[in-house]
Amino acid sequence: MAVFSALAPLTGARATSRRGRMAAALRPLGRLALGAIVVSAVYGMVVGVLGTGMPQFDESQGGGGFSGRLIQAMVVYGLLGAVMTYLGLAALGVVRDPLTRVTRMWPDAPMFFMGGLIGAFLIGRPFPLFRQLFRDAAASRNSLYAGLEFALQSLGNILVMGLVFLLVTGFFGDRLHRWLTRRPSRASALMAGAFIAAGVFMILYWDVRMLARRDLIWYPLAPWAA
Repeated sequence: MAVFSALAPLTGARATSRRGRMAAALRPLGRLALGAIVVSAVYGMVVGVLGTGMPQFDESQGGGGFSGRLIQAMVVYGLLGAVMTYLGLAALGVVRDPLTRVTRMWPDAPMFFMGGLIGAFLIGRPFPLFRQLFRDAAASRNSLYAGLEFALQSLGNILVMGLVFLLVTGFFGDRLHRWLTRRPSRASALMAGAFIAAGVFMILYWDVRMLARRDLIWYPLAPWAA
């Protein structure tokens, strides 16, 4: 949601024809994919070198019932949530945008940075299906293979979002661009709302909820999640 909101203001910005808009949209998508590939491939290479000695394989329950894998997920996703929340506040002008200076030199920097955040999702992912992929990469002891495997996983993460963005750009891009540029504050509000919603959700889901389920803090849980 946050990534799509960052891409949405670019729709219809450089071309009037449907084909032209979709072709122009490939540039920010390419920068997004590049950022995701760089971060995920580097992490995959680290997995290939260190193997099963990483926290992702730690099933032991430490103090408070937290495994190494869960602690890693809480730290990584909590940081990603904090970064997204900060970017949302920056879009509103509440805090200083940390990407302003580098964006002047390289306009594609925000898309590359967002791609890096997507690639970082692999660092803390604790779900069973990803653990199978992680175990395969670690057991190979081949850093090149592991890096390519993780890069492919990151591309899969943005595939559906990328296709939806291209369709929106092609069919509604010109109309959406006129609606956004009629009031410049609309683009900022769209990005801010999505970033803050995504960031706060990640912090609540991966940090606050986990602490509450172990009775370390109080937090209202749905009956089916208690």
